[in-house]
Amino acid sequence: MKIICVDDERLLMEDTVAMCQKLPRVEEAIGFTRSEDALRHLEGKRVDVALLDINMPGMSGLEMAKKLREKWPEMQIIFLTGFPQYALEAYEVHPSGYLLKPVKKDKLAAELAYAAAKPQRKESAHIEAHTFGNFDLLVGGRPVAFKQAKCKELLAYLIDRHGASVTRREAFAMLWEDRMYDRPMQKQLDTIIRLLRATLTENGIAEIFELKSAAMRIIPDHISCDAWRYLAGDQYAVRAYRGEYMSNYSWAMFTEGYLEQRK
Repeated sequence: MKIICVDDERLLMEDTVAMCQKLPRVEEAIGFTRSEDALRHLEGKRVDVALLDINMPGMSGLEMAKKLREKWPEMQIIFLTGFPQYALEAYEVHPSGYLLKPVKKDKLAAELAYAAAKPQRKESAHIEAHTFGNFDLLVGGRPVAFKQAKCKELLAYLIDRHGASVTRREAFAMLWEDRMYDRPMQKQLDTIIRLLRATLTENGIAEIFELKSAAMRIIPDHISCDAWRYLAGDQYAVRAYRGEYMSNYSWAMFTEGYLEQRK
């Protein structure tokens, strides 16, 4: 494993690099005090993990992480900081881990082991479902624009079900709580499903949606979701949760209650 560490506090950076160099998994660890120097070093080189201080003069660790995501999406990112309030903002770039300073060797070793064990991102567009707060679907870091609000809500509900099949009648009951499932509304639901499939196809992610006979579902293997990571015990997702889940949909309150119990 090849690592870079970027921290404007030289002594802390050197201590972190020294700890990395003593770990059996680490092939190379190099430190920098400026993000710009680290980015120049990365050109034409393979680096597996970037340890980034968040609060730095010039280019911050968050800004650097966004550049890394654009050019080297396979690279794992672990944030180092003395300020836990940055956790939610840091979550936007989907890091592998988040360590509070002063960094301890056992915590660092655990985060690096976790980063090494994570499956590599597929070459196809990375698909991320954000459910903490309002719902959004991002492809390659960009939010998907849906043709109708009900299309987005239908996808949100399917993600809430985490791959379980949903019948048309069940989907209708969630989307139109106060309407009767008569023939005109069945046709309207068909239109929503068709528009959803068209949107997913246009964004190159048609593979996440499966429609068979009278039931539909999403394929969880193709999607990364903050709530799923939370329920799996991912500590970064646990820290990022602020008690709000798909706040724009009333039916999501049941899952929000469950997340609160797990908290």
